[in-house]
Amino acid sequence: MLQNFNSNGKLLLTGEYVVLDGAKALAVPTKQGQSLHVTTTNTKQIEWLSFDVQKNIWFQDSFALDQVFKTTLSNLIVRTPTTRLQQVLVAARQLNPNFLLHSNGVNVETYLDFPQHWGLGTSSTLINNVAQWAKVNPYNLLQLTFGGSGYDIACAQHNTPIAYTLRDNKPLVTPVAFSPSFASHLYFVYLNKKQNSRDGIAHYKVLRKTNLSTDLSKIDAITEAMLSCNSLSSFTTLMDTHESIIARLTQQDTVKSLFFKDFNGAIKSLGAWGGDFILAATSTNPTSYFNAKGFDTVIPYNDMVL
Repeated sequence: MLQNFNSNGKLLLTGEYVVLDGAKALAVPTKQGQSLHVTTTNTKQIEWLSFDVQKNIWFQDSFALDQVFKTTLSNLIVRTPTTRLQQVLVAARQLNPNFLLHSNGVNVETYLDFPQHWGLGTSSTLINNVAQWAKVNPYNLLQLTFGGSGYDIACAQHNTPIAYTLRDNKPLVTPVAFSPSFASHLYFVYLNKKQNSRDGIAHYKVLRKTNLSTDLSKIDAITEAMLSCNSLSSFTTLMDTHESIIARLTQQDTVKSLFFKDFNGAIKSLGAWGGDFILAATSTNPTSYFNAKGFDTVIPYNDMVL
């Protein structure tokens, strides 16, 4: 028997960091994602193969079924891709005691549609796919393993942009109509550096204020304004305002002030600052500008977003 599961990648357009504290965030699923394929066997093993976008194997391992679930989450020390995968499987069993309980073995293959270093959700798409396979709540599986706000799980499951809010640590996901008339002037640029979102979250938690209500309200208003924005100039102003708020809260310099002071337009960090993709908004195609500065991955908005 063959089972197939698919999940979308993600990009967080507003609300980075503060989404953890209840701010309304705007997130979009990407056309590139990850698939997971499960075939039953009689090997008494979990045979796992993970393929990158070039169809090369980037991870391979096998686990004896009668051994992998003998450990507990509290006893697992996650230091390698193997122990991380074990953690995900053990957590899935904890949430669903029948997961693989009567299995005689499985072959699992995963396929990424995007380069791993892009930060579009290698982890979140895996979590969402395993959750579908194990028939468990993906948000609960995320919290038992990688942690985070969960917006990436929502993107994995939705084929439209979403507004995402945490209320009492529970996700509120609303599909939204975000298809700006100026989308042809928006570009995603890869900064040639993979950013660990868990490190970014840890940094933010150390610095964040006890009372964020004013800043959260401002971010909520920016997200709402972006959803109804009908001009590029207004959108760039919202981007700049958002950047200044997050820069102050996280005590970081904006990416524009660090690398792109002479850019004719607005630049906004996405997700954890310091790596992965930025959003650039400008009236003219900026590909040559970014290429000249050593950034070769410049993707038009409509080529990236589902």
